[in-house]
Amino acid sequence: MQKEITTELLPIKMWLDEAEEGSIKQAQNLANLPFAFKHVCLMPDTHQGYGMPIGGVLAADNVIVPNAVGVDIGCGMCAVKTNVQAASLERKQITSIMAGIRELVPLGFDHHKVRQDESLMPQGFAVDTMHIVKYQYLAAMKQIGTLGGGNHFIELQRCNDGWLWIMIHSGSRNLGLKVAEHYNKKAKVLNELYYSSISPKADLAFLPFTTDEAHEYYEEMKYCIAFAFANRSLMMQRTQEAVSAVLPAVAYEPMINIAHNYAAWEKHFDKKVIVHRKGATSAKLGEVGIIPGSQGTKSYIVEGLGNTESFTSCSHGAGRLMSRTAAIKNLNLEDEQRKLDEQGILHSIRGKSDLEEAASAYKDISQVMALLADLVKIKVELSPLAVIKG
Repeated sequence: MQKEITTELLPIKMWLDEAEEGSIKQAQNLANLPFAFKHVCLMPDTHQGYGMPIGGVLAADNVIVPNAVGVDIGCGMCAVKTNVQAASLERKQITSIMAGIRELVPLGFDHHKVRQDESLMPQGFAVDTMHIVKYQYLAAMKQIGTLGGGNHFIELQRCNDGWLWIMIHSGSRNLGLKVAEHYNKKAKVLNELYYSSISPKADLAFLPFTTDEAHEYYEEMKYCIAFAFANRSLMMQRTQEAVSAVLPAVAYEPMINIAHNYAAWEKHFDKKVIVHRKGATSAKLGEVGIIPGSQGTKSYIVEGLGNTESFTSCSHGAGRLMSRTAAIKNLNLEDEQRKLDEQGILHSIRGKSDLEEAASAYKDISQVMALLADLVKIKVELSPLAVIKG
């Protein structure tokens, strides 16, 4: 832990050297919530979000906050190790694999033209009882197995032992957004009805578990988490098909998966609380996780150290250094292209709009990892070979 900030109610514990003023203000709002528990945590990748800073961890006493989960519910990472030595790959093989991925996985705002098989959707949920999921279900059958836009990516990587890895970052697509928006509006209405003292300007409308709405949101949130996992799983399956088409002898190890926008009931400091991780991942003792870098930088497979002070959590990535608008305005297209080209990375930075996700728009992942030393240990270091952005 690097620093601690005191507030009127609870302290803020920060695993970072400094944070932007907006994210600190949001963390102070969290720490002064009457239902916040013990302290609020900020990870090294913290930056301002909507209501709650991304890279934040909030434990709450019998209350759930939709904006402390975020709109891309269940967004997360998955990674698979292959039996292929990356050095054995020719550039034309990598190019063919990436072309195959683009044929099989819709990118950006694109969806499948036809509904995917229903067996691919999350099972074991009472969908008919859900307010949003049941109305979005058929649309979601066209969204499953699609990447989405923004900072979502599919990447081929080389580990420090030379093996080829596949890594994917994506979430719950439009489904999670609709669920988040619906229940945040519900929370605002309830808070106004019962004269909540929490300022609406903080964007932290909440749902006590004494209400039906909290339980309804929790169930639909869990469905979105399961859908996001199913989405990544299908993309990984189809990415492997693209790899196998070029490398018929390839074999794959079991997939690693971890989410970074969700809330869950957990026991901390001898109390059962609902832990919100918004742009943060679980890092229980021995738990394997993924911390990706930005486009063109290293990513890491890590193992949690179970640090109780962070509510057994860690960073979800490098974290933004500048907003998307600022990146487009301030970064030089040719410079960012050259950086990737000099590393021999196949990429898709073609125009100014692609600068939103350039490496220079993000924090230095090596510095982030150094600040996480008491939260996780590095198991595998991964360097990019080729990247497809949403």
